[in-house]
Amino acid sequence: MRPRWQVGLALILGVALTLCFAALGVWQMQRLAWKLDLIQKVEVRVEADPVGLSDLLALPPGEQDYRHVTATGQFDHGAETLVQAVTELGGGFWVLTPLRTGAGTVLVNRGFVPPERADPATRPEGQVMGEVSVTGLARQSEPGGGFLRVNDPAADRWYSRDVAAIAAAKSLGPVAPLFIDADATPQPGGYPVGGLTVIAFRNTHLIYALTWFALAAMAAAGVVILLRQGRRQDRA
Repeated sequence: MRPRWQVGLALILGVALTLCFAALGVWQMQRLAWKLDLIQKVEVRVEADPVGLSDLLALPPGEQDYRHVTATGQFDHGAETLVQAVTELGGGFWVLTPLRTGAGTVLVNRGFVPPERADPATRPEGQVMGEVSVTGLARQSEPGGGFLRVNDPAADRWYSRDVAAIAAAKSLGPVAPLFIDADATPQPGGYPVGGLTVIAFRNTHLIYALTWFALAAMAAAGVVILLRQGRRQDRA
């Protein structure tokens, strides 16, 4: 026969675990609703017609991401930045180039180049001069770096498209707080290769919610068993 204090402590622990697991399940359901809403909004934005850069920048920051945008200006190829990338075409670099427009300067991810095309001298046709129009998807800045890799501006090593850090390192002055992922419009000479934006959102919230609710049910079942055992003990 177990001492009453042990049974009481086990009951308190069981109830606490039940409430904790249930709360985590509810939180995951809230996250699921948020993720589904985000996916729906992105799908609508991706299908919408392009807007001008000025109109895009007038939107609240939370409504800019993944909108089609068109910007017209001149590329500043001297301030080109290479950011390490892994794409469906293999490993290499994103080519980020400032575009000087009437609405200000915006970084454009012109697309992907393999390592052997990293040097601009190997793709002179792609260094387009004069006024150009770029259409693509607006993307949020990626501050800090990549997974387990921190951007190193001093060494010009970049693992994420950190707009503010790149602008500071290249002395670009004021820039838009986002960048544009260029679409698949072919570049002279074939490089950089645009249109490689991956639009995919990991959504495992329902699985996590069901897991937490299952654990809550198990903990609750344990509480019920302890209560029944306690009643039997009192009758004995």
